[in-house]
Amino acid sequence: MEKRVVFDNRWLPYLLVAPQLLVTFVFFFWPAGQAIYQSAFIPDPFGLKTQFVGFGNFEYLFGNRYYRESFLTTAVFSVLVTVSAMSFALWLAVLADRVIKGSSAYRTLLIWPYAVAPAIAGVLWLFMFNPFTGIIAWMLSQMGYVWNHNLDGGQAMALVVAASAWKQISYNFLFFLAGLQAIPKSVIEAAAIDGASFWRRFWTIVFPLLSPTTFFLLVVNIIYAFFDTFGVIHTITKGGPEQSTTILVYKVFSDGFVGQDLGSSAAQSVVLLLLVGILTVVQFRFIERRVHY
Repeated sequence: MEKRVVFDNRWLPYLLVAPQLLVTFVFFFWPAGQAIYQSAFIPDPFGLKTQFVGFGNFEYLFGNRYYRESFLTTAVFSVLVTVSAMSFALWLAVLADRVIKGSSAYRTLLIWPYAVAPAIAGVLWLFMFNPFTGIIAWMLSQMGYVWNHNLDGGQAMALVVAASAWKQISYNFLFFLAGLQAIPKSVIEAAAIDGASFWRRFWTIVFPLLSPTTFFLLVVNIIYAFFDTFGVIHTITKGGPEQSTTILVYKVFSDGFVGQDLGSSAAQSVVLLLLVGILTVVQFRFIERRVHY
């Protein structure tokens, strides 16, 4: 028989959820509503009045070559960050799951980067790859490779991808390690007795059993790459050179706060809002039913 919680006071449940509803309204629904409203207007240069343009801001956006290119930049950046962060995290989790000396300290050290803020992570990688004083840039120059991400768009993309992936590896590592430890050891041992090699056991037993965790982390990492990497990009490249690292969330900032094009920036926020909605639907539709904590 299923037990249900019954409140003696009919208003108590509403009081308990009121703080969360208030936070959600103030920090999500109100800003989202303001962005949708402002996306239909163009303010004058002095901010004294606005002109209603309907869908004019959206027509301007999708007719702008730089904005369309930012979609491709965002897609490439998100795929590279997601694949890199998840691949390295899975590899480290497999190593940490093995019985080795000092495994507890090893796991603790791998978790530490998750506590680093994205902007701080960007500064750390910027110092290492500074074309004039960075230690890694100097090592590359000794090998005959000239590093200057301020001039080379490919190098700039590689740098922000590496910094963003490094920041997310610890988060993925925690979930992958928990998933590996939840796999029954008897199944793996039985496959080993049957003569299956390490890689065969991994691809035929371990990785399929990790599929719920992998699918969950896939959506989380894509959302992270879309929205939480702003600090990394802002501190390292500021979207350059020539907007080669300008992803959608950074373009909202550059157009709205730097370029003072508030109407266009609001329209871009609405597009991002729709993308968040799609990703949320995917998460609840395909992941919530498959992931068991």
